[in-house]
Amino acid sequence: MEILENEQKVYDKLDELAIEYTVIEHEPVYTAAELDSIKDRTHGIHCKNLFLRNAKGNKYYLITAKDDAEVNLKDVKDKIGSTRLSFASPERLMKVLNLQPGSVNPFSLINDEEKVVTFFMDKSIINGEDLNFHPNVNHKMVTISLDGLKKYLSDLGVIINPVEL
Repeated sequence: MEILENEQKVYDKLDELAIEYTVIEHEPVYTAAELDSIKDRTHGIHCKNLFLRNAKGNKYYLITAKDDAEVNLKDVKDKIGSTRLSFASPERLMKVLNLQPGSVNPFSLINDEEKVVTFFMDKSIINGEDLNFHPNVNHKMVTISLDGLKKYLSDLGVIINPVEL
């Protein structure tokens, strides 16, 4: 699937569900630290998204937290009931979510056709504020309400598992 199609799938699903959102374009960002360059152009919470796998490589997790959250993988494994965690390789990211590194986000779960990813969201961002995510590309940012995100994920059959990070 081409990158453009991957991005358009997100907008099409949001529009189909009548979910309000805004989009801005910006220079590509690859890390949460680089988000500082665009924060003044959006409102709400900026998030970082970690695509992880367990020690055997047979379970995948997407963990969303505030962009400045300190996430200790040793602590997280116990909180989500996993074996040792590590970042999934770019090859696994492409295979499971059809994404390049730097573009992972909850919207990308639309590409999890085999439903192999378990989604966790830090409790601190489940507070009603608007949220900001890449739409499967790292040069645009979508601002969406928490309720809008919940509706999007619910339509995909994705459960938000709250976790305290």
